[in-house]
Amino acid sequence: MPELKRLHAGHAPAVLTFELANRAYFAAAVPDRGDDFFAQFTDRYNALLAEQEAGICAFHVLVAEDGSVLGRFNLVDIEDHTAELGYRVAQHLTGRGVATAAVRELCRLAAAQYGLGTLRAATVRQNVASQKVLTKAGFVPVGSAEPAHLGGKPGTWYQRDLVVQP
Repeated sequence: MPELKRLHAGHAPAVLTFELANRAYFAAAVPDRGDDFFAQFTDRYNALLAEQEAGICAFHVLVAEDGSVLGRFNLVDIEDHTAELGYRVAQHLTGRGVATAAVRELCRLAAAQYGLGTLRAATVRQNVASQKVLTKAGFVPVGSAEPAHLGGKPGTWYQRDLVVQP
């Protein structure tokens, strides 16, 4: 059974494999990370870990029993009990409820472990699959997302208010 785990240094090789294996699939829905992302992967990965250590972000990976990464689920720009959610799941798992289950789990962790009260996520209008994931995970549309925030494409912001468990 896949498990959502907080990102750590040991995940780097599996994350790189995941990103490379799914690059074309992701680029069809969101702007491609570009060749520089892969050429400078180690430096960028270490920068992510530093941001996480500073409490600015909280990065998670969905890990299979064999240690491979099946998805990435991130809370970024954590401030004032609010964060932005971003996620991506391996192409071979789409349509199986994996992303929805992991987003729901991350919402639980966001409240319980990070003390967050609100999560926001933006998706381009053409990304119907992502919209379904967000809606099934309890997010509601709250307004337009500027194209500059979504790689030049218009989109929608979604939001979910969380219940902090005592």
